[in-house]
Formats: sequence, structure tokens, C-alpha cells
Amino acid sequence: MMPQRLQGCRSLHLNEDNGRFLLLAILIILYLLCGAAVFSAIERPSELQAHGRWNRTLFNFSETFNVSLLDLNSFLREYEAAIAAGIRADALRPRWDFTGAFYFVGTVVSTIGFGMSTPVTVAGKVFLIFYGMLGCAATILFFNLFLERIITLLAVVMKAVRERRIRNSGILPPGIRHDFSAYSFPGWKPSVYHVMFILGLSAITISCCASAMYTPVEGWAYLDSLYFCFVTFSTIGFGDFVSSQNAAYGYQPLYRLANFFFLLMGVCCIYSLFNVISIVIKQVLNWMLEKMSCLFCQRCNKANAFLSRRNAIRPGSKSRQGRSDSDGPIDSDTEGRRLSGEMISMKELTASNKVSLALMQKQLSDSANGYPRTVCGSSRHNGFSGGVGALGIMNNRLAETSNSR
Repeated sequence: MMPQRLQGCRSLHLNEDNGRFLLLAILIILYLLCGAAVFSAIERPSELQAHGRWNRTLFNFSETFNVSLLDLNSFLREYEAAIAAGIRADALRPRWDFTGAFYFVGTVVSTIGFGMSTPVTVAGKVFLIFYGMLGCAATILFFNLFLERIITLLAVVMKAVRERRIRNSGILPPGIRHDFSAYSFPGWKPSVYHVMFILGLSAITISCCASAMYTPVEGWAYLDSLYFCFVTFSTIGFGDFVSSQNAAYGYQPLYRLANFFFLLMGVCCIYSLFNVISIVIKQVLNWMLEKMSCLFCQRCNKANAFLSRRNAIRPGSKSRQGRSDSDGPIDSDTEGRRLSGEMISMKELTASNKVSLALMQKQLSDSANGYPRTVCGSSRHNGFSGGVGALGIMNNRLAETSNSR
């Protein structure tokens, strides 16, 4: 009876990766529901008021100029089609000259997708499918490589700051003060939270500087400019605000170059920041899984203790007394996991001392100390090397999968 209860208890334990995935999916769904409720409460009254004003305007126009509402709505549909083709009442630059097309492909490969320009021909739509597939993949790789170099730079800077603080403190041994480069800072790792803070501060600085440029040039309010920067840098790209769309600007070549620079640096910084924040979110998920598994762990520990006592006094038992002392102490959690087919127990996960942060901190430490990035032999053989963020996770997973085959 007790083995059946123990097996049922163990069956409640999910693989940690699957448990984290399911928990994150549930939290994202709840996050979406909460966001929908908030935005609906904020924006729905304004939408209803706008509909009322528009209906009154249409009715007044129809009465004043003796035009039927049916004909007026037909004309407005034609105008909406013209807007989709890039035609505006105000003078705008051409959408499909070389500079306009270059701006368009930039929004495609960066996954911003403002939507102010879209191909209308069949050939253009077919070409966009293949062009975007290769361009988006290459740009994501560029963002990951940019993240690696940013982390390396930050690690070197943080190490230099630490070296200066230690040198000024006077706590170094006499033999190391003159040859400071040989000191390796045992036990020191750059903090992931410091990296997240620096990336966040950089993104805010770029957004504020870009907004200071967009406000006078584009004629937007400063808050609208900040809103545009976040929507664009995070590649959300609503398209309600789009920069560099007027036919002419003062200092036009300089403005277009500065606009391109801010967009590139902003997207790279926000992408890097999102990757680092995802590590912190993963650590929060681990903490939540630990709390959720406490009840099941307590029940399993009681069952394991009962079985251990019963096996110890059973005559002729060979389960534990039959093993030599050289095998070392038996870990009931490890033994149970081997029998149940689990890869890693939840107890080991929570005892790993913030493994997600430690992985990033190890990469930071290696970069700061100038150590080459170590790649296991199997990874080299399979062609999968290390990385940072999403790229590193995918490379490690591909290497493990290839080894298992």
C-alpha cells in the first residue's frame, strides 16, 4: 500500500523544465487577461466617445451638403484604401522610392513592422515572405551577437572598477600591488542585476535623447515621443507614430542618419535588456515552483522515511545492507528519481543556489577575466557553440539533443 502511495506522490512531480514552461504559460495568460481588463477600462470610453463624434460629423455633413450616407461611406472606403497605399492628404515623402523602400525593409528585418507601407502587388508579397524569413533570422543572430559583446564590455568595465576600488583600499598583499594583473579575484562574479541596471539605464538614456530630437522635428509631444521610442525599440511597432515620414526636414540628411542610429541602438539595447530580464523571471519561476512543491515534498519525505525504516528491520533485506560502504551514502531522493525516471528533482533545483543567475554570472566572470569561452568537446563536434541569452540556451539544448542521439 505504501509503495503505491509513494509512486503516486512521485508521479505528481513534473520535470522542472516542463513545470516551468506550464507555470510561465499560465502566468502569461493571466497577464494578458489583466492587461485586457485594464486597457478596456481605460480606452473603451474614449472609443465610444470617438464613435459618437464621428457619427454626428457624418450626419451633419450629409445634411449640409445633401449627400446620402451611403454615398459618403462609399467615398470613405475609397479613401481608406488610398491610405493603405500610402496616400495622405498632407504631403509625405514617396513610400517606394529607394530611401522609402530601405526604411521599409529595415522595419521588416527588425520585426518592428510599423504597417505604414505594405506591398500591394502579388510579386511584392511573395518576395516579402522569403526576404523576411532570411532577414529576420539574420537580424536576430545579430542581436544575440550584440548582446554577447555588450556583456563582455560590461564585465570588463565592472572588473576594472573593482580593481580600482581594491587598489585604492590598500588591502592587497605587497607582492600583488605591483603586478595587479596576475590577481584573479577568487570568488568574484559580476552581478546580473548590475548588468540589468546598466542596460536599463542605457535604454532610458537613448530613449530620452531620441525623444528630445523627435519632439521639435516631428512636432510630437515629448510623452508621445517616449511612447514611440518604447513601441519601436521593443519592436512592437503599432504604426500610429512613425518617424521620418514627411517630405522635407531641416537638416534632412543629418536627421535621417540620427534617426537610423537611435533606432538601431535602441532596438539592440532593449533586446539585450529583455534577455537579461528573462533570466530574472526564470529565477522567480524557480522560486514559485519551490513554494508550490513544498506540500508534495513533505508527503514524499514522510513516505521515504517510512520505507527506509521498514526496509532496515526486514529480515533478509538486501536493498541497502547489501551495498558496500565504498559506494558511499545512499541518497533516497536520487534513488527514487532513478526508479521513477525523473531527470532532476525539485529539491535539487531549489538547492542549486540560483542556477539561472549563476550561469550568466559565470559567463560575465569569464569575459571579465579574459578567459576563453569553454565549449565542451561534444558541442564542438556537433557544431553547437556557447552563447548568451536565447542563443546560448538554444545552442546548449541542440548540443544535448545531439548527444542523446
